[in-house]
Amino acid sequence: MAQTEQLEVLVLGSGTGGKLVGWHMAQSGRRTAVVERHWVGGSCPNIACMPSKNEISNAKVAQLARDGKRYGTVTGPVTVDMATVRQRKREMVERQIAKHLQIYEASGAELIMGSGCFVAPKTLEVKLNDGGTRVLTADKVFLNVGTRAAIPNVPGLEAARPLTHVEALELDYVPRHLIVIGGGYSGLELAQAFRRFGSGVTIVESGPQLLAREDIDVSQEMRRILGAEDIQVLVGAELLQVQGRSGDKVTLSARTPSGDQHIDGSDILVAAGRIPNTAGIGLKEAGVELDGRGYVRVNGRLETSAPDVWAVGECAGSPQFTHISEDDFRIIRDNLAGGNRSTRDRLVPYCMFTDPPLARVGLGEGEAERQGVLARVARLPMESVLAAQATDQRQGFMKALVGDRDDRILGFTMIGASAGEVMAGVHTAMLAGLSYSNLADADFAHPTMAEGLSSLFSSVPPRAVQQIKPKVA
Repeated sequence: MAQTEQLEVLVLGSGTGGKLVGWHMAQSGRRTAVVERHWVGGSCPNIACMPSKNEISNAKVAQLARDGKRYGTVTGPVTVDMATVRQRKREMVERQIAKHLQIYEASGAELIMGSGCFVAPKTLEVKLNDGGTRVLTADKVFLNVGTRAAIPNVPGLEAARPLTHVEALELDYVPRHLIVIGGGYSGLELAQAFRRFGSGVTIVESGPQLLAREDIDVSQEMRRILGAEDIQVLVGAELLQVQGRSGDKVTLSARTPSGDQHIDGSDILVAAGRIPNTAGIGLKEAGVELDGRGYVRVNGRLETSAPDVWAVGECAGSPQFTHISEDDFRIIRDNLAGGNRSTRDRLVPYCMFTDPPLARVGLGEGEAERQGVLARVARLPMESVLAAQATDQRQGFMKALVGDRDDRILGFTMIGASAGEVMAGVHTAMLAGLSYSNLADADFAHPTMAEGLSSLFSSVPPRAVQQIKPKVA
């Protein structure tokens, strides 16, 4: 075994939370190393958030070109060159990686490319990508190993060599017919993008609705939007068998509420959940416990069962969003400086970048009901918003939940153009503890999509539970 090198800070995994920890610690004067197996900067800039949104933007251009006549711009036949789409995406990724490497150099954190496995508490053996081995030990260790796409246990599926989001974003051809297994956020984003590139698309979801975490009206509206683009959707579908090879010819057999079906396609994309990358990296030797699903067991301060070992991001069971991994970093940073921050009860905003996008923060109606929270619900169709009328972006709706015993905003959901930006305004109001009436009476700029917030919150119903006024003696 190579001679052990002593560090002050060791980070396994260079995703958002991990790299921020590494850069911060190094800039604070601590000898710091970040070990990364493959993706400099983690999944987000390489194979997930950033490249997928890059390709989604390309797909929207294709759709606009086809619909140009509707807007008064007449074009000829539209074709999509996926090699150019891929190259544009790759150039964006290269810029992201270059920026990361600049920050590593400026921060003083050492980036070590290799596969790490713990051989003892806070001691990591790293097999370097370019050959050789290093053994690193540190006073403080941070785990940021992320997750990967799960492949359902369906006969023939693994042998069919299905695409995950990683391979889908590297395609240099338009699939003739793409079968998407999974009706969650990434599955719907890529399903719509490839439909707009020119693929036939079928979505197969095992649950009773698309977007299992969302209210039924949200799921139904998104299904209607996708159906308008000739995307076929099967829900309540039990996968039975897959035959063939993705990229050539495949047949998927499924049992549905209307009977058994056989779906023929050319390619399969699996978007049916995630698995933590915690196996085979020596966490037992490190004294780090996992939960029943394989995620690192942490408390609200993101501390693991091992002293001076923390976990951040998806591997810690945090909501699977880049901005939440960044918040994990802030919690650790502040607590190491004497604070007392926790992951508990934080507001988690998120977006699905379909067209139109979905954005949500706080409670949905179903969650409020399950938690026994009394809430008033206000709903506004996007076609009632003047900016949506002006631009003919009328699909979707806004919905808000307001406390019945007080006027606090409990949740906000929007399907519509600029949904993420509109949500940010409501999110800010919720963080500030503002009454919904502050948004109802606000002078939002006209004509913007955010202007709809005034109409939405002006339609909040009166309280069902009337406050009892004390008797005057």
